[in-house]
Amino acid sequence: MRKWVFMIIGILLATGVAMYVWTETIMKHGAEPKADGTNEYAIILGAKVREEGIPSLALQYRIVAAEEYLLKYPHVKVILSGGQGDDEPVSEADMMYTYLLEAGIEKERLIREDASTSTYENLLFSKRLLPQNTSKVTIISSDFHLARAQFIAQYLNLDVDVVEAKTPRVVERKLRNRERFALMKAVIVGR
Repeated sequence: MRKWVFMIIGILLATGVAMYVWTETIMKHGAEPKADGTNEYAIILGAKVREEGIPSLALQYRIVAAEEYLLKYPHVKVILSGGQGDDEPVSEADMMYTYLLEAGIEKERLIREDASTSTYENLLFSKRLLPQNTSKVTIISSDFHLARAQFIAQYLNLDVDVVEAKTPRVVERKLRNRERFALMKAVIVGR
């Protein structure tokens, strides 16, 4: 009996290690292919707005990466995707809109999608805002998040390249570990 318990524990540990290595490998490859301004539209995936009305560090880094990209490629229009949670004073889309407008990005280039509550909804609702027959877009999000975003985009028949926003060190471990489970769910459920 005791031998079976150790075997089961060993199998569970091996499975856990394998899943950790697999998700880590997938997340590392999420930052490819890098965007080069080819796509006319980009989508910034939202992240938490703090109760004080300021972006979380993850959202702040995404906005800064988007600003740099939009300044480099002035022909690109961007969908700012993110709704408003119960504990958020404004929608993630509105937070990004205000920041990018103040950074000098023309309002004609900024499209708000403020109903989504998940990565799947970010991409699904944003796709509906794209001009008909547009299937090539750039996704702007945190480095750890891009693999899952690409997987979901593929599920929605979007052909994507990416702009990676670095993950703030102070929250990196927490966000990457949470992302591992979300990535496994996306692969199993398809979104």
